Amino acid sequence: MRNILLIATIGILFIACKKDKYTTVPQIEFKSIKPNAAYSNVPVNQQQIPVMTITVTDAEGDLGFKSQKDTSYIVVKNLLTGKIDSLILPDIQTSAVKNFKGDISVNLANFLGASNRPRPKTDTLYFEVYLKDFAKNKSNIIRTAAPVYYITP
Repeated sequence: MRNILLIATIGILFIACKKDKYTTVPQIEFKSIKPNAAYSNVPVNQQQIPVMTITVTDAEGDLGFKSQKDTSYIVVKNLLTGKIDSLILPDIQTSAVKNFKGDISVNLANFLGASNRPRPKTDTLYFEVYLKDFAKNKSNIIRTAAPVYYITP
């Protein structure tokens, strides 16, 4: 009986202390980059460009684009070159509900870039990413766990 009470108490504490995964500030998590290589000498329209996928959670679901009202952005930084750019999220009003969870795919064509090392070379690219919602809440900043290899023959 004593062990059952101890286990029940630990279980209740674990459930009570569990962090809510839906917060006012958006939370993002790295999921994948596919494919993991790009070539500098092949035109963009003739190769598969790496696409990064992240998972987003937000309590209010105030993400996306509302014409002439609000806009939320995803910001990506190439850690090798320092290039930073932001992208407007698409209109997701039909699916952006309270306790929103979804995946966002980002085409990395505009974020690829090489170092100043002599050719031939293969640069290993990592990216930092964060998101801003309609209320201008800035999500956590993540760093991609998997690299993109940018090959310059």
